[in-house]
Amino acid sequence: MKVTQLECLCLILLHLLHTAGSERFEVLGPTDSIVAVAGDDIILPCYLKPNISAEDMTVDWLNLDFLDSRVFRYQNHRIIREDQILFYSGRTSLFEEELWRGNTSLKLTRVQGTDEGHYKCFIQSKSWYDDFTVQVLVKAVGSKPVVSIEGHREGGMGLLCESEGWHPEPELVWLNSKGVHLSAGPPEIHRDLDGFYTVKQHVIVQETDTNHFTCRVQQSRINEKMETEIHLPSELFDYATPLRMAVIVLCCLGAVTVIGLSLAVYCIRNKKDKLTRNLDDLCNQNYELCEHKYYLTENRDVLRKEKEILTSQLDFETIRRHAVDVTLDPDTAHCKLILSDDRKQVRHGELDQVLSDNGKRFTNWSCVLGNEGFSGKFYYEVKVEGKTEWTLGVVIQSINRNESFIPIPNNGYWTVELKDGEYTAHADSPVTLLLREKPLKVGVFVDYEKCQVSFYNVEDRSHIYSFTDCSFTEKLYPFFNPGDSDSISLVVCPVDATD
Repeated sequence: MKVTQLECLCLILLHLLHTAGSERFEVLGPTDSIVAVAGDDIILPCYLKPNISAEDMTVDWLNLDFLDSRVFRYQNHRIIREDQILFYSGRTSLFEEELWRGNTSLKLTRVQGTDEGHYKCFIQSKSWYDDFTVQVLVKAVGSKPVVSIEGHREGGMGLLCESEGWHPEPELVWLNSKGVHLSAGPPEIHRDLDGFYTVKQHVIVQETDTNHFTCRVQQSRINEKMETEIHLPSELFDYATPLRMAVIVLCCLGAVTVIGLSLAVYCIRNKKDKLTRNLDDLCNQNYELCEHKYYLTENRDVLRKEKEILTSQLDFETIRRHAVDVTLDPDTAHCKLILSDDRKQVRHGELDQVLSDNGKRFTNWSCVLGNEGFSGKFYYEVKVEGKTEWTLGVVIQSINRNESFIPIPNNGYWTVELKDGEYTAHADSPVTLLLREKPLKVGVFVDYEKCQVSFYNVEDRSHIYSFTDCSFTEKLYPFFNPGDSDSISLVVCPVDATD
């Protein structure tokens, strides 16, 4: 049967429509604005519907309030740093382990005032694209207002109030003791490089029955306000009275004695000294308030760090309860490795040993496995003190032991390495680890059901690195490589939960 050209064209068009339709998706996110507190970390949700993989797509996050709007880009399986807005550098990331299920949410750390705006999540495949826009509002409560005395101004006393660190832009008002607004000069508002506002305003006050005045800084959108009250001694307003009286007396009487002038000068000097002392006292009070604020901020940071350390230590003690007894399997050891009689230690030797070829032995890398494979949750510790090179972790039993390989999860290895003074996690792309302290003993923990392999510094109970979303299909065996740069042994240590 002959097929006409028209029928061929129809078949091609149907195929193209089916292909294009099969890759269509929607980009979804929250309908409400996201309110972020300055200094905190936030997540801008964005995901695909249906939940298809975004690993082969281009993911763009844009701030529509900027001309150069690039916040973050993921393309061709890597992060693109070019053309990124400078102040987002180092503060944005995706959950790359979630891309396969269509999660393209953006994590934004250390929120600052300039982060407020409209963010577009733009996803593009080879044949389709869609986007979603979400608004981010930033909230920052500024410092307690600081009031300073500027001296005599136009028949009254000049005051200045200043507060910083606000977002959005705040309003400053002056009030008398009855809460009535005072007439003041125009506010001076400045915005720093992080987008936070500083506001200050001058006012001239007259003497009242109380001489109490209040500076209030408020922001109605975030329903926040801060205020400071000041009391001015009556002597401050009387500073110029003796001089005015002397002028009046001179005008009325036409003359004044030497004694009168001396008394007037003496009174002025005394009151000036008293005013200076009052001003010094107020300045000292302001300084003490600033010192107290700094002390409270430092204590808050210390308490937060102590809480994080305590939580980490509690989790670590729970993990150590899953300790297992690990011994080395001599049938898997490379010919240059020397095992102790109790099979708890291994080091690199200089000469090849004559060993049987049993099909289980490593021939291209100086490695040895544990004698037993595990599933479920298990934990063991290895002493690495004094060594300049080592590799530890877990592997599947079916790894190829007779050929060169790359020790990554796709090949059945989940390992961490020390070499040339640098710690590295062998993920599918190597991850350089910056550790606070050099570990003397390393703990390895596996949660088979959660598909997670974690490494810990046993001495300070700190977390080193975790492999997540692993793919386990068979039992896992402890893996050891003592390296060839020193002759110090790796030692499998007993785990004491009371250490």
